[in-house]
Amino acid sequence: MYNQFFNTVLEVLKQDQRFFTDNGELLRNSVYEAAMQMDSKLIKLLLSNEETKKRFFADVEGVLVFDKVGFGWVINNRQFLPDSYTRYKNKIGLVNSRDEYISTSKDVVLVFPYKDCVLEGGQTKEDQKRDEIFYNETLAPDEVDRLLYPKVFTNAKRYTADGEESITEFKDTDNLIIKGNNLLAIASLLKRYEGKIQCIYIDPPYYFNERKEDDSFKYNTNFSFSTWLVFMKNRLEIAKRLLAKGGTIWISIGEDGMHYLKVLADDIFGKEHFIGTIPRRTRHGKSDVPFNFSQDFDWLLCYTNVDDKNTPVGRTVERKYYITDDYPGQPWRLADLTKQTTASERANSYFTIVNPKTGEEYPPSEKRTWCITKDTFDYYYQKGAIVFPGDYDFLNITKPYMRKFKSEDDAAGKLSAVISDFQIQDFLKVLFGDAKNKDGNNEIDAMFGREEFSYAKPENLIKAIIEVSTKENDIVLDFHLGSGTTAAVAHKMGRRYIGVEQMDYIDTITVGRLKKVIEGEQGGISKDVNWQGGGSFVYCELAKLNQKYVDRIQIAENDKELADIWREIKKTGFISCYVNPKDINPEAEDFKSLSFEEKKRLFVELLDKNQLYVNYCDIDDEDYNISDADKAFTKSFYEGV
Repeated sequence: MYNQFFNTVLEVLKQDQRFFTDNGELLRNSVYEAAMQMDSKLIKLLLSNEETKKRFFADVEGVLVFDKVGFGWVINNRQFLPDSYTRYKNKIGLVNSRDEYISTSKDVVLVFPYKDCVLEGGQTKEDQKRDEIFYNETLAPDEVDRLLYPKVFTNAKRYTADGEESITEFKDTDNLIIKGNNLLAIASLLKRYEGKIQCIYIDPPYYFNERKEDDSFKYNTNFSFSTWLVFMKNRLEIAKRLLAKGGTIWISIGEDGMHYLKVLADDIFGKEHFIGTIPRRTRHGKSDVPFNFSQDFDWLLCYTNVDDKNTPVGRTVERKYYITDDYPGQPWRLADLTKQTTASERANSYFTIVNPKTGEEYPPSEKRTWCITKDTFDYYYQKGAIVFPGDYDFLNITKPYMRKFKSEDDAAGKLSAVISDFQIQDFLKVLFGDAKNKDGNNEIDAMFGREEFSYAKPENLIKAIIEVSTKENDIVLDFHLGSGTTAAVAHKMGRRYIGVEQMDYIDTITVGRLKKVIEGEQGGISKDVNWQGGGSFVYCELAKLNQKYVDRIQIAENDKELADIWREIKKTGFISCYVNPKDINPEAEDFKSLSFEEKKRLFVELLDKNQLYVNYCDIDDEDYNISDADKAFTKSFYEGV
């Protein structure tokens, strides 16, 4: 019955060429968008046929009302014009009983690097030069039982100034780099690091309405919208558990996905824990953009996990104190002498300050007042609490400042208020002018002599975030590590760090960059923080099980190789419970009708995703052949807490 009705809908739509390619393929998204916008031509078409009129219109007191939601459901239904790939998945049982594309809230999105696979929506010519592309799979709740169990680690080694060495023990003070699926890696971190991470920064794949050149990822991130939201939800829920009390998470995001991610993050972290949306200038204008409105910014969403509005950002920092002859043994610093109030709010603080020694006048700012009053000026001046331009040759100031003694700061024992501190001024200066994408590109080019990342984040952006949210020896986490900027900056700033990356460039670019940091490379923020080299980090990998077959499928070049891989997979028993292996015949005509890329995708989907990597609880199972060294390292990680 449904198939007959679907055919009717298709015949009606064929009367409007806007909805079809030159090859006669239906443009689902165009039809769906037209319906959502109540397109008059589409509505007239649907009214012209009795079946579609009866199905999609309701008579309300003589007025026909279009059911655009119901129509959209039909257009997005898997049974409406299924392609050969979808039909084949139905045959072998990989498509479950739900008919919608939209993922449910408890689904889990796994992402695999998948070579030479074209995602739905296609690739541009620029994309085709890329080595690794994302392949996405959404798992329903009943497919996930052991997926997020802690995993076994393998190939552990420590990098120092003396080189690298294999290790069997993980120490509390170690920095850590993990290669593997980031969802499974951060789930494995929970046993040791739950509630211990002070700052999380991630630069995840941006959601784009269409492919854009300013994607900071080296791989294709054209997720479907619902899949992207589920992908983010899975990871942010675990990130929340990893945050220490008073910790912060900073998420870089583009304009297409920012507002949707804000709603999702509000739900996960709580609207009351939202610190702010912070713009970052990425470039200086482009002319070839829609409506001549250049989007020169991306955004940072920042959340915490405590209700105290004074604690998360701007914690105690190493302030610059001066020691002068007029105040021996009393180190002091400069503090802002103004307050963010208007003349009408604090009339007695809106006055012109006169330097008693020089007669120089300093009127108040138009939208601010002094934090002292006319009546208290003499009191503060006599106690030495006001510093004027010219009082000290080493100071380059143009207006009066308050003098704050270190003893006062120590007695107060509270965190600095960054809004009035110099630190926030530096932070905003970085975001609005000194943290553009090209700066990150240049830093990578300088180290490796070639362009490896088109839009790497610059080191001074990460430095600004780490400065206002952590102190020395706090732990910083980045589970979308990419080229390793977060780890490199944390290393130079004396923070402990954890980085996760699953792409193969972790071996050459990410680890290579950190090795150069240990050697004392002078790019990025090195000169600002007087970096001289040193330190160490530990590298390890999630121990692969079915992931080994994913890797082999990636590099397969012909049908024979895929058939050989499938024969091996069948012997392991690690196949999705929804599939009967007897139904898979690489020699069958319906299988042969699939494209080579579709066959690759299919074989990845056939694997049991709960068995991608070896679970820690199975570490002593002889079937998995875990080495004694890997067992020792893994046990020290999980049991040495």
